[in-house]
This record gives sequence, C-alpha cells and structure tokens, in this order.
Amino acid sequence: MNLIERFMVQEEGQGLVEYALIIGLIAIVAIAALTASGGSIKAIFNTISSSLSTANSTVS
Repeated sequence: MNLIERFMVQEEGQGLVEYALIIGLIAIVAIAALTASGGSIKAIFNTISSSLSTANSTVS
C-alpha cells in the first residue's frame, strides 16, 4: 500500500508533460491556421510576383 501511495503523490515530470501538451496544442493550432489561410497567402504572393514582373518589364 505504501508503494501505491508514494506513486500517487509523486509529481516528478509533471511540468514537462504539461509543457509538452501546451506546445503540441500550439503546433496543432498553427498548422490548422496555416492550412486554412494557405490559399489566400498563395494568391497574395502570386499578385506580388505579377506586379514585380510587370514593373521589371516596364523598367527594362
């Protein structure tokens, strides 16, 4: 019984597990946000690329 009580009270590594869970949750949210906004980001870069190509041909 004493061994079980010590196991229940022992909290070594608890902080590490909590930080790992928080980092995992942040990673999932970041991946979801990037996936959801990926199309609009691609469109923005295509617009910028087109504008730069037009400006380059105008200057040349």
